[in-house]
Amino acid sequence: MTKLFEPTKLGDISIANRIVMAPLTRNRSPNAVPNDLNVKYYAQRATAGLIITEATAITHQGQGYANVPGLYSKEALDGWKKVTDAVHANGGKIVVQMWHVGRISHTTLQPNGGKPVSSTSRRAENSKTYLVNGDGTGGFTDVSEPRALETSEIPGIIEDYRKAARAAIDAGFDGVEIHGANGYLIDQFLRGDINDRTDQYGGSIENRTRFLFEVVDAVSKEVGAGRTAIRISPVTPSGDASDPAPQQLFTRVVEGLAKYGLAYIHVVEGQTGGKRDFLPFDYDALHAAYKAAGGKAGWMLNNAYTREMAIEAVDSGKADVVAFGKPFISNPDLVRRLKENAPLAQWDQTTLYGGGAKGYDDYPTLDQAA
Repeated sequence: MTKLFEPTKLGDISIANRIVMAPLTRNRSPNAVPNDLNVKYYAQRATAGLIITEATAITHQGQGYANVPGLYSKEALDGWKKVTDAVHANGGKIVVQMWHVGRISHTTLQPNGGKPVSSTSRRAENSKTYLVNGDGTGGFTDVSEPRALETSEIPGIIEDYRKAARAAIDAGFDGVEIHGANGYLIDQFLRGDINDRTDQYGGSIENRTRFLFEVVDAVSKEVGAGRTAIRISPVTPSGDASDPAPQQLFTRVVEGLAKYGLAYIHVVEGQTGGKRDFLPFDYDALHAAYKAAGGKAGWMLNNAYTREMAIEAVDSGKADVVAFGKPFISNPDLVRRLKENAPLAQWDQTTLYGGGAKGYDDYPTLDQAA
């Protein structure tokens, strides 16, 4: 038997197996409030060792797409409590991915129609956001021009992360994952090709990583490092993210993270949702640098893993856990299917974003399909 199906512990979170449901934006929470459809969807997938929720905005300002959930209203937190209760009732564990999109947003989604905020005032030229029209249909459109955060505003954003983390734990989540990947706000500070600041948050790698470490520090002190995790994507181009020296940048990131007793570090290999070899990057060296710096958090790998790749990664020690994304959409019992080496159902590409039950909570399990 492979270790993939054995229990383990990620910080303070004990999990039944090493198969993780990756965060998947589905745009099915109108008004940023989780609903009964979301409850059913997550409960169906509770056999995952760990569920990471879809990205969830820490504030109204952090919203970047229509009908994604939030962590900043009583209604949203009450909705999430129903989700966490249902997952726990089915024997699962669930953490929320805390999100601030930064410049990957649109003025119509922002408080009072304001500009999205970022490390920069430059627009992400090749990025889209998802909006819903007056007739209820959805579609993708160009993001709006952002404004650069004033230095004096940054402590308030860090406080927003802290408050959202506390709210999440109070809503029954087993932990929180800070979204530091895919060209969103934290990544906008990290990347040398985005961050054009001249204050203490821009310029050198030390300065560009400052915001990330301040967020991790605030969140881990509030809810415990053993319930805090982070996601990074060293070379993904999402949100026009790029950097002249990603290996050097993310080595500094993981070396800095090593001093925290985090639950796990979630690493997207290659292009998020795309090519694993998008750009040259030595992920084994990144893991080695983290361990050499004394880091002991779980090491989670993600992006287009097959059953065979996941088994090899965990058995070899390359990863402690492996996250699967789209296969969990169309295979609510993915853990069983992987264990039995059963065929995997294909997801319906046309129902990924927005809509209702179709392509969301109606995919059959093996028993239902028989």
